[in-house]
Amino acid sequence: MNTNQSPLSKLKDPTLLKTDALVNGEWVAGSSRFAVNDPATGQKLADVSNLTASDATKSVAFANAALPAWRGKTGKERHAILLKWFNLIMANQDDIARILTAEQGKPYAEAKGEVAYGASFVEWFAEEAKRVNGEVLPQFDNNRRLLVLKQPIGVCAAITPWNFPIAMITRKVAPALAAGCTVVIKPAELTPLTALAVAELAVRAGIPAGVLNILTADSDNSIAIGKVFCDSPIVRHISFTGSTEVGRILMAQSAPSVKKLSLELGGNAPFIVFDDADVDAAVEGAMASKYRNAGQTCVCANRIYVQEAVYDEFAEKFSAKVRAFKVGNGFEDGVVQGPLIEPAAIEKVAKHVADALAKGGTLLAGGKQLDGQFFQPTLIGNATADMLCAREETFGPFAPIFKFKTDQDAIDAANNTEFGLASYLYSRDIGRIFRVSEALEYGMVGINAGVIATEHVPFGGVKQSGLGREGSHHGMDEYLEMKYLCLGDILK
Repeated sequence: MNTNQSPLSKLKDPTLLKTDALVNGEWVAGSSRFAVNDPATGQKLADVSNLTASDATKSVAFANAALPAWRGKTGKERHAILLKWFNLIMANQDDIARILTAEQGKPYAEAKGEVAYGASFVEWFAEEAKRVNGEVLPQFDNNRRLLVLKQPIGVCAAITPWNFPIAMITRKVAPALAAGCTVVIKPAELTPLTALAVAELAVRAGIPAGVLNILTADSDNSIAIGKVFCDSPIVRHISFTGSTEVGRILMAQSAPSVKKLSLELGGNAPFIVFDDADVDAAVEGAMASKYRNAGQTCVCANRIYVQEAVYDEFAEKFSAKVRAFKVGNGFEDGVVQGPLIEPAAIEKVAKHVADALAKGGTLLAGGKQLDGQFFQPTLIGNATADMLCAREETFGPFAPIFKFKTDQDAIDAANNTEFGLASYLYSRDIGRIFRVSEALEYGMVGINAGVIATEHVPFGGVKQSGLGREGSHHGMDEYLEMKYLCLGDILK
């Protein structure tokens, strides 16, 4: 591991930098290692344990062995441990953010925000651990009583992405642990260091051996580990955030064992600006929605639809904001956009920009790749439905602006996709707001707001954007099974 002249050399607590996997409470080196690099500089940050399918099988067994004791704790006992974990995460916010920026690239201030956001799920579900309520149902026989219990589903597996290396872990792990489940996690191979740092804090918080396991692996071994999760009859729930393509594979592989799946998959979010909108507010909302994390978010605005009467005003103000962006290393002062995660991401953005320009789009800002894995924040006007950016999720700092006439035109265009995760609209007409919101085929609608995710709301999509919900009290239901009890002859 090389931390000389590295952002990781400035950690206040160097022991948070772990490079081995966490299995049954032990740090495991594995039989080989893989490199983790800084996307801003290309510098190798660390060599991390490369675990295998065999290691995954053992980890599932350890999680199963730890299940009875963890499940047997009271909600208040699990609450106390999770709350300690939350406090440790926040006490080490600066260091975790530094690790996150180093391996993922987002600006340091944004990384600190993600750490707080990720920690909020631990705090929220720590409280929810005390509120797993059942039901008493009305009976139709006075000699019976009808009850519904909620019990932990069992051993859970989680496969998390690189774009939010802490938040996507805590959003899955915290409700599972609060419910009384044990967990095996496979974090993204591009950003394992954040996951391991958070796991170290979980150990310090007193989460018992086997209850939380972190399996780091390269891309090839990750596929094999995912297959173990799907095939294992012990694993009763898999939570995955990533592409729709991989989500389909997990569904197919899990079918023989009929396990529960929570899938947060691809998006193609529309951002609709109506002619009665506060244009300045809409510009600010679009900036936050589109360019946060360099556009590498599943809920970011992928298609911006602006009504004719305000199109020119919006395009002018939006492009001025975009052109003022400072792009660079996330540790530099004033940087708003960092690097993209890997060369393939740059290639896709460049492909979408070139396609849009070839089909008549007007370049309003950016449009070029910079040195390394950086790409200018880009805005194109006069976008049309035949462009790739209208059909595919770009997952990068490129926004196309489409012009529309009527409300129905905007609704039809917005819904013309297989995806249905997040959507956004700006209007001051309450009737229009309800009419359009209810017509949009999406799991979430941001109304006069460009950032909509918090720990206490149900996050998830419809159509091919996934199954289930994360966050809020609904997020606990993913990790609980209902059991109906019929008590007869109770009055004799």
